Amino acid sequence: MEFSHYSVMLPQCMEGLNIKPDGIYIDGTAGGAGHSRAIAERLTTGHLLSFDRDPDAVAEATKRLAPYPAAEVIHSEFARIPEVLAEKGIEGVDGILLDLGVSSYQLDNPERGFAYSVDAPLDMRMSREGMTAADILNTYDVDAMARIFREFGEERFAYPIAKRIAAQREKEPFTHTGQLVDLIYATIPSAARREGGHPAKRVFQALRIAVNSELDQLSQCLDTAFDCLNPGGRFVILTFHSLEDRMVKQKFAGYCQGCTCPPEFPVCVCGKKPRAKLINRKPIEADAEELAQNSRSKSAKLRILEKL
Repeated sequence: MEFSHYSVMLPQCMEGLNIKPDGIYIDGTAGGAGHSRAIAERLTTGHLLSFDRDPDAVAEATKRLAPYPAAEVIHSEFARIPEVLAEKGIEGVDGILLDLGVSSYQLDNPERGFAYSVDAPLDMRMSREGMTAADILNTYDVDAMARIFREFGEERFAYPIAKRIAAQREKEPFTHTGQLVDLIYATIPSAARREGGHPAKRVFQALRIAVNSELDQLSQCLDTAFDCLNPGGRFVILTFHSLEDRMVKQKFAGYCQGCTCPPEFPVCVCGKKPRAKLINRKPIEADAEELAQNSRSKSAKLRILEKL
C-alpha cells in the first residue's frame, strides 16, 4: 500500500516556523514527509532532523527526502528530541514542528488496525512494537478500560462498554476491530448512536492514545524540547483533538507567564519573566479551500510559540 499523508495547513506551518535558510529544524512527526520536504526545500546551509517512530514512515521519509542533503531522518519518538540532539552535538535548534495527526496511511491500511470502518487485527501500534489494542481489551480490568475510554475518548458510555468487553472476552478473546465495533453498537443506546459521528470513534481514539502513550509523549516533549530552542526559535504544533490542544495551550501559556506575585504586592519579588511569546493567541484552523480537499483537517488546531 502506498504511503499517503495529507500535510495539514502546510503554508501556515511553514510561515509559523519562520524558516531561515541556515537554520536547524526538527519535524517531530515525519509521516509522509510533506512538512519535512517543505522545510528542506527552504534550507541552504541549514539542517533538518525528521523524526518518526513508525518504521514504515521512516522508510518512506528516507526515500522522499533523499534529494535533499539538508535532511536527515531519525527513527525515534519525538519525546527523545533532547537526547538525540545531545548525541549529535547540536546545542540548539531554530524550530520544532509537531503534526499530531494520524497519517492517512495508518488510518487506511487495514493491517494497522486504526480504523473502525474495516475488520482488521486490533493493533494500533505506531511503532509496531509493544502492547497492542487487543492486549488492553483482553487483560485490563473493567475500571482501567473505562478510565481509558472516558479520559482519552470522552466516551459517555465508558463503563458499560468496558463491562461488556470483560464479559465477552471470557467467551472469546478480542482479536479484530469488527468484534469491538459490534460490541459498541450493541452497548450504546440507539438514540446516542445517531449523535456525533460513528459510535466507535471515541473508543478507537482512546485505545490508540493508550497504546501509543500519546499524551505522555506529548507532555514529555512539551516539558523538555522547549529548552532545545535557540532564542527566537519557534515551536509549532498541530493538534487534532481537545485533549492534545488543551495540553499544548496550557503549557504554552506557562512559558509565556511572567511575574506570579500576588496582585497586592507593590513590586515584583519573584523575578519571573516570560520565556516565550504566543504568535497566535487563538488557534489557527484550516480554511474552506483546505477543508474541501481534506475533511480530516476539520479538527486541526495550530498553535505557535516563539522563545524569547
